[in-house]
Amino acid sequence: MAGFDYKLAEEIRDAFKRHQVKYLFIGKSGAILLGYPDTTQDADLFVEKDTANCERLVQALLELGFALTDQLAQEIRRGKDFIQLKNGPFDVDLVFAPDGIENFEDAWRRRVEVQGFPVCNIDDIVQSKQAANRQKDRESLPRLLKFREWLKKQR
Repeated sequence: MAGFDYKLAEEIRDAFKRHQVKYLFIGKSGAILLGYPDTTQDADLFVEKDTANCERLVQALLELGFALTDQLAQEIRRGKDFIQLKNGPFDVDLVFAPDGIENFEDAWRRRVEVQGFPVCNIDDIVQSKQAANRQKDRESLPRLLKFREWLKKQR
């Protein structure tokens, strides 16, 4: 299975737009859309935890080709904090409560639009990686911090 790339991001963006799903690219996939020179195997999506939005998300995922069991669809509908999907055309992590970010509304206000992609602000991406404190995040954090520094100089 191919990793995260621009074409994959377009598929997500377009399907989510058709279904009016409110979400943000977060994590390494969000950083890549901001220009971060790295790779990742999945798309990380911070989704607004709202009943109607979660139902639209289920419909968008079905359209994209994900095989959702009734139990998995129910977990998405209720906005379970973290859901990994590996049963579709690509891997995606759905995050309804990312570490280090208080709420979706604040992250939405700080978002960056990149060619129609709603992306978490680089500060939110860094804060989430720091709060998660996983080994892989600790290893990549110095590069991400340098990228953030470079990105802020570009503005």
